[in-house]
Amino acid sequence: MSQMPQPAQLSACPTCDEPPQAGDRYCDQCGADLTAAATPAARAPGDRPVPPQLNGAARSPHPEPEPDDYELAAPAPDGYGQPADPRAAGTLGAPEAAPPTETGTPAEIDTGTNASTHTSAATSTGSMAGTGTGADPRLPGGEHRTRCAACQEGTIDQDGYCERCGHAQARERDHMESELEGIAAATDRGLRHHRNEDAFTVSAAELPDGSPVVVAVVCDGVSSATRPDEASAAAAHAAGEALRASLPRGAHPQQAMNEAIVAAAEAVNSLAMETGAAAAHPEGQRHQNAPACTIVSAVVTSDILTIGWVGDSRAYWVPDDRTAPPARLTEDDSWAAQMVAAGLMSEAEAYADERAHAITGWLGADAYELEPHTASYKPDRPGVVVVCTDGLWNYAESAEQMARAVPPDARSRPLNSAQILVGHALDGGGHDNVTVAVVPYPAVPGRAGSA
Repeated sequence: MSQMPQPAQLSACPTCDEPPQAGDRYCDQCGADLTAAATPAARAPGDRPVPPQLNGAARSPHPEPEPDDYELAAPAPDGYGQPADPRAAGTLGAPEAAPPTETGTPAEIDTGTNASTHTSAATSTGSMAGTGTGADPRLPGGEHRTRCAACQEGTIDQDGYCERCGHAQARERDHMESELEGIAAATDRGLRHHRNEDAFTVSAAELPDGSPVVVAVVCDGVSSATRPDEASAAAAHAAGEALRASLPRGAHPQQAMNEAIVAAAEAVNSLAMETGAAAAHPEGQRHQNAPACTIVSAVVTSDILTIGWVGDSRAYWVPDDRTAPPARLTEDDSWAAQMVAAGLMSEAEAYADERAHAITGWLGADAYELEPHTASYKPDRPGVVVVCTDGLWNYAESAEQMARAVPPDARSRPLNSAQILVGHALDGGGHDNVTVAVVPYPAVPGRAGSA
């Protein structure tokens, strides 16, 4: 996809007068489109931008200020919202490596035959009037192109923006939700990014003994690499397919998880080969900007929960009994985690550093070595597993913060809880794409669907 130019800098938002930060495309206070506001021809004199909708995400009942114990990277000069390559040698002090990415195809959400899937193409950039599907008969040569959903006059270019007013048009992946009995997930583009580079898949099945098992896979494409949306979609689909195939055959969840992550890595690697990225020379791929992403997955049965991950997407345990302690179930493959593990910094110091989110593990053809992490747990009480990208945990980093953000009825209402958690991230600023799956533990008999 072509890079979007940096927006002209405004001294104040035209809707609420909030001073914008450098590089912002949308107002932090009201969500107004600053790009369109900075372009005189974008609207008629006197028109004002429309505040954004939440795309179905419920507002958090526990609004909290944005945490001050981490620092978001500033936009790179070559593209809005694109952080510096997290794998760059100067950042990690390691041999040069290219950044991971996501795919541009819509995420395949495998929800089983009894699933209720909700997808919304509403954007986070503002209220859109009309459906945006009308063809303009005045185009030369009788060409039919989609009208802009915002101004209803311009037509849409190949990058998905109105050629008249510049508004980004709705995409299927801007906001998506999926619910099964016993599991739910939601994803949102957020308030700062022009597309959603996260992906997920959820499913339910039965083990050979007839007991239920539910699966959630969440992937986050690395924006500094090419095609990050494609990488996340390919990884989520491949891992979900592998787990749905192996678990009903009786594979141990931890072994099945390891194999699923390997399958996801192979799917992302194949994207580099599709573009001719030196397929016959793996060493050469490491110096190219190959597609890549992170992954985190949860498998929950009636008596065990298993987590697998590579990168900095996370899983948290939140018990129903809030007097019992919650826990983070994953350890980041990141610069900050390495500093803490080596005893060189405290956790607060490491995550406040601008290098904190530089990842040291990912799925992609330019990864030096694939090291899937897996762990199994047997909680002694009911609760939920929260599986998410950093677009959420940046606003609820510790296990205690996450537990406060999760509604008390999360186990009985997982979709509502996923919506509230997405809303929590958007309330905090929505700096990144947000994806979360809420997986009740234990899996309840009679709720498994066909895989």
